[in-house]
Amino acid sequence: MKIILALTIFSVVSMTALTSYAQTSNDAAAQACQSTGLIALKERAPEITDLVLDMETLAVSAADTTVEDVAVKTVIMGDAYIARGGQTGKPDRFVCLVGDKGKVLLTFFTAQ
Repeated sequence: MKIILALTIFSVVSMTALTSYAQTSNDAAAQACQSTGLIALKERAPEITDLVLDMETLAVSAADTTVEDVAVKTVIMGDAYIARGGQTGKPDRFVCLVGDKGKVLLTFFTAQ
């Protein structure tokens, strides 16, 4: 059910995205997605030690849409490396939705 919701949100936001730009390492939305994503991952798997966003693959799109009554302002997609015990493997694709006032609404990672 969560995957269907995430895919629905992704589809809606993708169709209504206004602009897209490459990321820099100090982007506040990317930093919010990284820290929130790391917290969520650690809750599910305590052995995870870090989450590194691949800034060269990030695409950030400004959005002006809603999912039900929740505003979505920014969509971030790209590759992320999940570290377990200091070791990282292949990158996972991720999607992050950011709402009003920079609040992270969703972080979604593929399992490879």
